[in-house]
Amino acid sequence: MQKYRTWLLRYLGGEVKQSFLGFLFHVLLLPRDLYLCPRDLCDCPCEVESLSPRPGWVELDPEVLWNQFTGVVKEAVQSAGLHMRQIAGLGISTQRGTFITWHKRTGKPFHNFISWQDLRSTDLVNSWNKSLLLKVIHAIFTVLHFLTGNDRYLAPSFLTFSTHQTSMKLSWVFKNIHEAEEAAKKNNCCFGTVDTWLLYRLTKGSVYATDYSNASSTGIFEPFTKCWNPTLCNLLSIPMSIYPPVKDTSFNFGSSDSEIFGVPIPIMAVVADQQSAMFGECCFHPGDVKLTMGTGGFWNVNTGEHLFASRGSLYPLIGWKIGEEVVYLTEGSISDIGTAIKWALDIELFTDVNKTAEMAQSISDSQGVCFIPGLQVSGDDPYLCASFTGLKPSTNRSHLVRAILESVAFRNKLLYDIIVRKVHIPLQTIRADGGVSNNSFIMQMTSDLINKKIEKPANVDMSSLGAAFLAGLASGFWTDKKQLKKLRQVEAVFEPQKDSEEYRSAMDAWLQAMKHSPHW
Repeated sequence: MQKYRTWLLRYLGGEVKQSFLGFLFHVLLLPRDLYLCPRDLCDCPCEVESLSPRPGWVELDPEVLWNQFTGVVKEAVQSAGLHMRQIAGLGISTQRGTFITWHKRTGKPFHNFISWQDLRSTDLVNSWNKSLLLKVIHAIFTVLHFLTGNDRYLAPSFLTFSTHQTSMKLSWVFKNIHEAEEAAKKNNCCFGTVDTWLLYRLTKGSVYATDYSNASSTGIFEPFTKCWNPTLCNLLSIPMSIYPPVKDTSFNFGSSDSEIFGVPIPIMAVVADQQSAMFGECCFHPGDVKLTMGTGGFWNVNTGEHLFASRGSLYPLIGWKIGEEVVYLTEGSISDIGTAIKWALDIELFTDVNKTAEMAQSISDSQGVCFIPGLQVSGDDPYLCASFTGLKPSTNRSHLVRAILESVAFRNKLLYDIIVRKVHIPLQTIRADGGVSNNSFIMQMTSDLINKKIEKPANVDMSSLGAAFLAGLASGFWTDKKQLKKLRQVEAVFEPQKDSEEYRSAMDAWLQAMKHSPHW
């Protein structure tokens, strides 16, 4: 009987729900080219509930997360009718901004995972953003950028901090958790995003590492020099000794300890979720664009070997590193997309999320109703509350639902326009993924507004597929990216059907509502 080579992928979702981290698994069976959905493979709980010990704090219990992870792996393999010894490799794709610190010698965490949504660093962020020191830093780097023209000095010239950044929450840890501070002084403190901690646990402490995509997403790693940023760490009083070594994205990280799954399983790829989705969409060339719409929205543009820094809502990242190849991305993000839709479901504006597009299409417009999301495109106001404006006696559920969906398309339009202005690379066809990409109303309206074709793949969980591709390349199952392109499957194509001017009055009203919403 032929032995099937199997990749078990793990995607720890930033795309699932605001209050949960979801475990989503895919098993890729080759050579049959059969993709099995994790939810069809296992019946064990696939969500890890977040904790909120104080208002604004969002944490995850590391032991619950670990038990969920190993449990889902085991049940997925069993439900697929496989044995652990048949698994050729493990690719890990994880949410980027959630982190933990632990004792290097004992492995004991100093605190729970601190989520990317956590607001405990708000006072620290506000203090820094108003500080004289930050103004001096802006002035120095503005002069350096003017004199040298080097984009390396552009980002620090307009640096501002936010609660989403790992750096500020990590600074909070060393100001408030004495055990972590003391361990760091003795070189006994480890820092890791979810990928690093999983590697550490899977190998029982023998592998302590991350990859370039995850490191560059923390905001503490300097993408130009490909090193952890000592200047930023000194400013924020973060010890440099805590950071893991950074390895290639598609790389043999070692094997899981045999006691965990019964046999050692090679760990062949580690990648951040948005970069993994980009790879899964086969966005391998400069100008390729990936739009992920889940809890938040993420626009990523492949900028090839060039790293672009710009003012505004775009950030330079390392997409992946494979041997000598380093691919850079420019990313723009939008907060509260899937979250708003989930909230509307929770309050029973609709009972089936799959019916929302139909509800929006059942009326000609929203009757002037506008939905203002909890965070704007730039995400610079953590206290901004979501709201509806323009409510009338005739307003019904369909108007409210349409207003929510329109707000997603309008924000896509705003961010796309920023990308066109700032990224001086001809943009190719946009490839969309994530749960919200299943909504045909949002997809069509976005296509109309930006006047570009958008492709939606058959498999919307591209982060898992990207991890599979990277693991397969590292293990030699695939030899080049041309083979991966042949596996790509497009389910739907959305092409512009209306002139964007037809949405002008609705978008102008929404922009006006947005203008009056800050600090509400």
